Amino acid sequence: MPSPYDLVVIGTGPGGYVCAIRAAQLGMKVAVVEKRATHGGTCLNVGCIPSKALLHASEAYDAANHHFAAMGIAVTPKLDLAKMQAFKLEGVKGNVDGVAFLLKKNKIDSYHGTGRINGPGKVGVTLDDGEAQTLEAKHVVIATGSDVIRLPGIEIDEKRIVSSTGALELSKVPAKLLVIGAGVIGLELGSVWRRLGAEVVVIEYLERILPGMDADVAKSFQRILEKQGIAFRLGSKVTAVDASPKGVTAHVEPASGGPSQTVTADVVLVAVGRTPYTEGLGLAEAGVALDAKKRILVDGHYQTNVSGIFAIGDVIAGPMLAHKAEDEGIAVAETIAGQAGHVNYGVIPNVIYTHPEVASVGKTEEELKTDNIAYTVGKFPFTANGRAKVNRTTDGFVKILADATTDRILGVHIVGAHAGELIAEAAVIMEFGGSAEDLARTCHAHPTLTEAVKEAALAAGKRAIHM
Repeated sequence: MPSPYDLVVIGTGPGGYVCAIRAAQLGMKVAVVEKRATHGGTCLNVGCIPSKALLHASEAYDAANHHFAAMGIAVTPKLDLAKMQAFKLEGVKGNVDGVAFLLKKNKIDSYHGTGRINGPGKVGVTLDDGEAQTLEAKHVVIATGSDVIRLPGIEIDEKRIVSSTGALELSKVPAKLLVIGAGVIGLELGSVWRRLGAEVVVIEYLERILPGMDADVAKSFQRILEKQGIAFRLGSKVTAVDASPKGVTAHVEPASGGPSQTVTADVVLVAVGRTPYTEGLGLAEAGVALDAKKRILVDGHYQTNVSGIFAIGDVIAGPMLAHKAEDEGIAVAETIAGQAGHVNYGVIPNVIYTHPEVASVGKTEEELKTDNIAYTVGKFPFTANGRAKVNRTTDGFVKILADATTDRILGVHIVGAHAGELIAEAAVIMEFGGSAEDLARTCHAHPTLTEAVKEAALAAGKRAIHM
């Protein structure tokens, strides 16, 4: 048995590997346990990274098909899906190899196998070859992430009925793709296959897409996606899916109840969300408390009700976002080291990597109304932005919500090209408690898309220049 570790991290997704590295930087002896053959968790292996590779490649293909000619570039693109998939895998390999290098560089011991808490200060590891080993640890951080939510009676085979994992691996473009769920994953992967030639229909239980996001943003974004050819059936639920060699048939009925209809497709993507991955960890035996949604309960310092056992990322409450898990990983490592680890949950950006992108940080209008907070709205469309005009990326807008009394920025919402990059400016100024006036008086380079952010801040004070 190796000598005791200061910290053992179970799971090496964005939260786990970042936590391990920060702890090593702080002088701890650290080990990580990872059930996959490669590090990086869902995000790097079958989530964020491969999906962004396909989003990028499919966007380039779509641009070559529909937008290059207007710029004087005459091409006739031909899709080689196998090569596109190889492009994706190359990106994944570069990222997971990078994480392995960083762990090794920071002298962190890696154990590839299934981790389980076997009692106070003990982590059992069943290695890939079946050998069992026990690691002694002063502290344990659970960072096992999440798994796809499965619908009752709909069996995912990752061929015709797929989760996000299978949707990233399709060997041919389906003639018709049925997406169950109009959340981030469904819209991103639906966009990929729509660009590559599939007919895409999205079925959503609610009467709107993107639950939880600003309603104004969701409504505008739905119209943009519909222009791109994605069809929506809102207020509907799928009760069953029948698969056959010829395709799949989904039984769909109104969410409020009513007669059922059938929808046929080549592939069905189940994208109704994710659930914490807490099975098989020995949590019940260790006495670790969970909530009704099977999330691990933690205090303000990420410690569970069992001393020495901590949890971060998708297995605890909060948005299931890689960057949220990373910040929690750093915070818990610093807390264990006796420092003041902290995460500001009011300033966590959320991005949808479609085209155009959608990004938000802070409060929505609906949340401000619910909280009875008086606010001002500054809104600026990309149709009035010089750079967006010449780039022909005028879909969308920037919307800034500011406190009506103090002018402090409470939320920023962007639909538009590169929104995921533009939102960082909003996050920084909100982290420092900045006002719309502060943002409006900050000089922005011309011509850039960021000028739309400045103009939205000006609009909050009813003095936008270019509108």
